[in-house]
Amino acid sequence: MTDRWEAAAEAQIRTAQERGEFDNLPGMGKPLPGRNTPYDESWWIKSFLEREALPTDLLLPTPLQLRRRIERIPDEVRDLPTEQAVRAYVGELNAQVLAWLRNPTGPRIVVRPANADEVVRQWRAARDRSRAETGSAPPPPPPRTRGRRGWWRAWRRRA
Repeated sequence: MTDRWEAAAEAQIRTAQERGEFDNLPGMGKPLPGRNTPYDESWWIKSFLEREALPTDLLLPTPLQLRRRIERIPDEVRDLPTEQAVRAYVGELNAQVLAWLRNPTGPRIVVRPANADEVVRQWRAARDRSRAETGSAPPPPPPRTRGRRGWWRAWRRRA
């Protein structure tokens, strides 16, 4: 039975060669990549990450990924426009840290939530330094709008 399958496959390959379907394939006549390198068990993971241009941090366990993200907070928030956006970014990251702390998986590594006030202070200092270097003035604060009075105040005045 297997002989018939092999014969059928060989026949299909032979007819495809005769039709020229294997001519002008990419890499034709070139040596196979990695041919003279030692065998690596995770070659396919590395090639996938390289081919898809994915960061190698994806291979790290969750607590190490979270610690790296916490370390990179100043670089990540540098270009955010408002303090509210910085706090939202830190809040989202802290939510992920707390979720991991509630149900830890992987190695036991100490991961602490980031201090939003400290991140905002660093963000402001970096923003002020860059403005001083470029000589640009800070944007004017948004106009304060007076909030609406509650309906109960109007009602109390009538009574």
